[in-house]
Amino acid sequence: MADGCADPLSGRFRSPPMIGRDAELAALLDAVRHPPSAVFVAGQAGVGKSRLVTEFAAAAARDGFPRVITGSCQPLPEPFPYGVLLDCLSQCGDLLREPGPATGALRDHLPELADRLPPAPRPLGDPHAERHRVFRAVRDLLRALGPAVLVLEDLQWADEKTRRVLRFVLANPPPDLSIVATYRREDLPSVAPLGHAFHVPHGVTGVDLVLRPFGVADVRAMIDALVGAAVTSRRFAEAVLRETAGIPFVVEETVRALRDPMRDVRAEGDSARRVLAGVDVPASVADTIEERLATLPDAARILTEAASVLGVPETPEVLNTVAGEAEVAHLIASVESGVLVEETVNRYGFRHNIARRAVYASLPGPRRRELHERAFAALSALDHTPVASLCAHAKAAGMKAEWLRYSELAAKVAEDANDVSTAVDLLVEVLSDAETSPEVANRLATKLCDHALTGLPGGVMTARVENLLSDPRLAPDVRAQVHLWFGLLLQRETGSLDRGAEEITLALGLLGDQPERTVRGMAAMAGPYLGSASIAEHQRSLDRVEGIVDHLPTRELRTALLATTLGGRLIVGDPSTWERIARLPSPSDVRDPEELHHLARAHCNLADACSWIGHYAKAWEFLRDGIVLAKRVGSSYVVGTAEATAARLDWLSGRWSDLGQRLDNLIETYADLLLTTDLHLTRGWLAAARGEWGRAEEAFQATTGPYPAAQVFPVGISAAGGMAGMLLSRGKVAEAEEHVRRGVTMVRSKGAWVWSGDLLPQAVDYHLAVGDVDAARLLVSETASGLRGVDAPLARAGLAACRARLAAATNDRVEADRLYREAIDLHWDLGLSYRATQLAEQAEGETLADAEVLEALTRSYDALGATVDAARCRHRSRSTGAATPSPRGRRGYGSELSPREQDVARLLAGGHTNQEIAQALFLSRRTVEEYVVKVRRKLNVSSRHDVRL
Repeated sequence: MADGCADPLSGRFRSPPMIGRDAELAALLDAVRHPPSAVFVAGQAGVGKSRLVTEFAAAAARDGFPRVITGSCQPLPEPFPYGVLLDCLSQCGDLLREPGPATGALRDHLPELADRLPPAPRPLGDPHAERHRVFRAVRDLLRALGPAVLVLEDLQWADEKTRRVLRFVLANPPPDLSIVATYRREDLPSVAPLGHAFHVPHGVTGVDLVLRPFGVADVRAMIDALVGAAVTSRRFAEAVLRETAGIPFVVEETVRALRDPMRDVRAEGDSARRVLAGVDVPASVADTIEERLATLPDAARILTEAASVLGVPETPEVLNTVAGEAEVAHLIASVESGVLVEETVNRYGFRHNIARRAVYASLPGPRRRELHERAFAALSALDHTPVASLCAHAKAAGMKAEWLRYSELAAKVAEDANDVSTAVDLLVEVLSDAETSPEVANRLATKLCDHALTGLPGGVMTARVENLLSDPRLAPDVRAQVHLWFGLLLQRETGSLDRGAEEITLALGLLGDQPERTVRGMAAMAGPYLGSASIAEHQRSLDRVEGIVDHLPTRELRTALLATTLGGRLIVGDPSTWERIARLPSPSDVRDPEELHHLARAHCNLADACSWIGHYAKAWEFLRDGIVLAKRVGSSYVVGTAEATAARLDWLSGRWSDLGQRLDNLIETYADLLLTTDLHLTRGWLAAARGEWGRAEEAFQATTGPYPAAQVFPVGISAAGGMAGMLLSRGKVAEAEEHVRRGVTMVRSKGAWVWSGDLLPQAVDYHLAVGDVDAARLLVSETASGLRGVDAPLARAGLAACRARLAAATNDRVEADRLYREAIDLHWDLGLSYRATQLAEQAEGETLADAEVLEALTRSYDALGATVDAARCRHRSRSTGAATPSPRGRRGYGSELSPREQDVARLLAGGHTNQEIAQALFLSRRTVEEYVVKVRRKLNVSSRHDVRL
């Protein structure tokens, strides 16, 4: 097993390779190549200074550099005079060449070298003269070593005599000597590593390096190295970064403490936070924190204890109030020691949460409770009300009434901020308390059920709601609601369709005297994009549900029901939906916030349905109204679904500028909701068009979620088409077969020909690529039959394109030309510029050699940002012998990246190899290598791994 791997059987780790310090290592090696030199490496504890110099020593040995001699200063109350220097020099007997007479002054200090040094001189009797004699002896002995590198670690703990002799040596250093010193700035006894401001003299190569904590990319790389596989989710890496502040030592120890590393590091969204919250503070980190606390005065330590209880950075006033006896001087001592840091202006907390947890865990129970009581009192007195903090402090202090009050308030704040996971956790926590009254339990259980279908992934909500089934405090009507939502969750989250149906049937029986809840449950069941029931069955269910709309007692209930059923009808292409939409009230007629919420949901659901079947202009109209309504009532989940739909519409219509960053932000914002499957689909489409194969595959795979049986069918079908199309474009026909089969099976089993527009063209391409024309014909015929009487503009446009492909494959050129023109016009009419351009290229045939046509296609692809397609057309144009001008005209770009260099840089940032970049951009590997050199030079990075965009 390679270093840096976790044994999957034992869960044990080995040391990972050095991560993220290529530039610093290169600077070190370069300095040593130009002696005399002095390199000072600064960085906080655990940031990787020792690892850097260890890698440096290994690299120096491999490259035939001078001998590296290493010594470490020790944190002693009274350091030994010249201790680290004498430790280093004692190792150098084999290097000595004719040590001069002055070196005899070190004979008594270096018994290991006594037989190689001149006799010790007579004492001078003057301490200053003796010190000067020792300084000269050290310099002359270093000169006698010849080419050498002296590595002195932890210089903050060196004695003053060592600092002085180093200043003396570096003022006139031996010509072949290099000194590398590491230190912690916060622990220096003065402002500089050598005791006072020291300037490297002319003729000496001087380098100052500062090692910063890792960012998310390096944290992710380090975790992958530790577990031995590139499996860490970005969200987990981000959670680790927040927990550890990116300090490599803390990152490593935290990962080593995981219970199931290979599973845990894959955690997404809120699950990542939960995993880390369940990890005990590593003993090595706790010991380090305790050692640092031991150096503080008692009052300063009490201040850090208060900070650990508060949990978040606070003002000095709040810290002092909670600590009870602290003063500004004590805060200054805590900051100077590095225990606390100023997180933002005038707010102080721990450098990383692991340190805070270590201090918190060290507090005795009574002391912890006392500090929580003080924290509650201090925060209650603030002008603003930090309800989440007050909730946590009230619970920890045993203040039940206050805890209950602030739990509900904090849940509402979390819900308004779209943090459904936190809202659910707060409600569940109160419900889990045996002392919570039946009245409160019933109220909160109802609230929890209201969150049931907001889409928390991985069975999170299912487990929460299931726990309520056995709660004896629930009234019959509330218990019936729990059965209803539990059944729906079983089907949607886990794919347990039969068991879910049983729970829903039971609930509908219990809800006999609550027609509004019965109807909403039935409407949710009738949603056509989930479950194994065919679209025809869903339509029959929708008919039954809508049959009682007019019998509901209030317009608000009718609007709530229509919000679900209208979108459900339209997304399956029911043409009668357009008349039924008129049953929705006008936004100007609605005042009730709850009805406004349902009206917003109705408009956003209709926008989503339009976006799937191909009514894109209508989708934007519904979307604009839906977002306005949702923002009026603060419905963050509805806004989230609207943003996902808008992103997909922007992709389809060719508005790709900044779309990638927007998708990343949305995926992060809504990581705990199932609507991210839609966002991952759009991310996969965009990445595939840009040649980011790995990212595209990861995104397409993420669309299925943890329970493939419960996936959203339109998303799953389109993701299968996206994967198949990407593989076919790369010539990986055999690998595309699995995805084509899966997507077509989904369409056939569901009868979902209305959603075939993102799959059918790729499926037909696959069958034609393997020479199975009959299978392609059958699929086209099935689609045509399935679309009869269905409102499906996108699927019909895709069907036209497939007929053109079939005609071309059977050499019916005249018919193929006619059908391609029809298909291209249909796609342009829908506003699908990218797909229309691809069809225009395909219509020209495989033998296209017209340079003007290829140049026009290239410009169209470049305008969209379709990197792979543009590169393919350039490649074909080059093969004709025609020059392909830059879209901006021929000019120099100076220090800016050219368009092609931007493409290479983006693929480098995505971790692609030169061979993969060459394939994506249709370039030779040699050309890519030249581009990589230019990109690194213009971005001023020493390694391809440091390229960031």
